[in-house]
Amino acid sequence: MIHEVDEVLKRLLGGGALAGSGIEIAFEAPTRDWAARRNAPAVNAYLYDIREDVSRRQRGQVSVRDERDVIVRRRQPPRWFRLSYLVTAWTKQPQDEHRLLSAVLTTMLPRELLAPSELPGALGALGLSVPLTVAGLHTESRSLAEIWSALGGELKPSLDLVVTAPFPAFPEYDVGPPVIEGAVRVRGMDGTLDGSQERSHRQRQPISVQDTPAQDTGEPLQ
Repeated sequence: MIHEVDEVLKRLLGGGALAGSGIEIAFEAPTRDWAARRNAPAVNAYLYDIREDVSRRQRGQVSVRDERDVIVRRRQPPRWFRLSYLVTAWTKQPQDEHRLLSAVLTTMLPRELLAPSELPGALGALGLSVPLTVAGLHTESRSLAEIWSALGGELKPSLDLVVTAPFPAFPEYDVGPPVIEGAVRVRGMDGTLDGSQERSHRQRQPISVQDTPAQDTGEPLQ
């Protein structure tokens, strides 16, 4: 699933305000060595944190229906994970980097919810919309300064981009066909089965009390 989220982000970041610019979209760790090898403008989206969004966890089972709206499979609800990306711009001039970050904001701010039709592969097959936030409140346990220190690089302007993606939970299993017909057997007073009274549910419906006319016995009601 993570590689499918990368695919979505690459398409979004390379489009919008950056469409036709030729800016490279990278997902590598922005270390000193990586930065030294850069010879063209780039936008880097480095995945630095993965953790479950426990507030979205669900219990029970989810029914999967076919085109006739018949339940054909059951599975556990998906688990949702927050994928946090550190988005940075890399050029020779700080002003150009700021322009690239502005273009990223312009592109990503309107995309608060990604529809299933925009998602590839198994991610789109789940039929669930995926939330996306950019430049929101940093809520992860590690600060951005700590992240840059771990990367061995110098702190520079960045955007925190978070995609909350569903991951399918296993197992998934098939269900039997729906019951459309059955039979009822009635035992006699001696406890033996009376085969003559066997009736199909489809052939005979129970008679309600309102359908049976009352008989006047002439006795007062108790």
